[in-house]
Amino acid sequence: MSKVRKIIRQKNTEKIRKPPGTLIYIGKEKDTDISIDLLMYNAEKFEEKSILNNISDTKFPIEEYTSWVDIKGLHDEKLIEKVGKMTNIHALTLEDLLNTEQRPKIDFFHTYTYIVLQTLKYDEESHEIIPEQLSIILGENYVMTFLEKPSYDLNILKERIKNKIGKIRSYGADYLAYAILDIVIDDYYEIIEKLGDQIEAVEDALMFQTEKIEIQDIYVLKRKLLEFRKTIWPIREILTKLEKNDTQLIKEKTALYLRDLYDHNIQLIDNIDIYRDLVSGLADVYLTKSSNRLNEIMKILTILSSIFIPLTFIVGVYGMNFNNMPELEWEYGYFLILGLMLLIAFGMGIYFKRKKWL
Repeated sequence: MSKVRKIIRQKNTEKIRKPPGTLIYIGKEKDTDISIDLLMYNAEKFEEKSILNNISDTKFPIEEYTSWVDIKGLHDEKLIEKVGKMTNIHALTLEDLLNTEQRPKIDFFHTYTYIVLQTLKYDEESHEIIPEQLSIILGENYVMTFLEKPSYDLNILKERIKNKIGKIRSYGADYLAYAILDIVIDDYYEIIEKLGDQIEAVEDALMFQTEKIEIQDIYVLKRKLLEFRKTIWPIREILTKLEKNDTQLIKEKTALYLRDLYDHNIQLIDNIDIYRDLVSGLADVYLTKSSNRLNEIMKILTILSSIFIPLTFIVGVYGMNFNNMPELEWEYGYFLILGLMLLIAFGMGIYFKRKKWL
């Protein structure tokens, strides 16, 4: 099983006493290649291009198209500031999306809605859950996504747009935002399935002794579930506010899909709660089995001590070396005492067996 991983949290002091809206990147991916892709589409047309080198000259958004700006790499504050000027994104929003330690949340502004959530991927080698912050800005006819690194793949959605798969080309930006959220939550199902497999493996090992289990293995699982729940619990509030918000950015036909997404999120939360209870039960089973194992060891040692008490007494009596001990001069004295000791040990063993102490 996996070893306990130390959680190291970096404390950032660069923003202390800085004015609100100061753009400072808070993250570790400072060497990531930056990419900015623009997708424009409607029911008839589709266009995709990179606008990394000509952001200032890019016309965005265009009224007759639904536009999606996909940005990967956030460490260049000046570049993010230029991106913000494309649609007059508030400085506080830019400040938040550069902070990759944000709690999942939703903020409403006059012309757009800002959503922060965590994407999760499962590493098959380390068996760890790898989080990455995803920021989404939903406007009247555009969506902007911000990722710290290119590891999280939204290409499946781009292919769906390009090849006219599903309803996405016929719907607007609100449906595109829903589709992104849907992909993220679908990935959560993969995580919960992997965690379920780990829990089942620990349970089998505890019940059938298929491998050695340590208590830290159980607590690693419990920590993963707590972190997972911390990630998905706020999404319930995000989806509720997004559906019920009166900014007219979410159309009624898209709101129906958001309600379905809300149900999926609730189902995930329920599964996590069930797994948390199961892992807590496994911890109790482990401690009970450890206690029982220790009791068995102590019982065996106590029985052995009880058998040797009379034997030690006999040996002690005949080890006093008094001159007036007739048995010491008897030719068969040694064999008699030895037989007596064996008889006592054998008799006590039978007695303990009948009492079901052995």
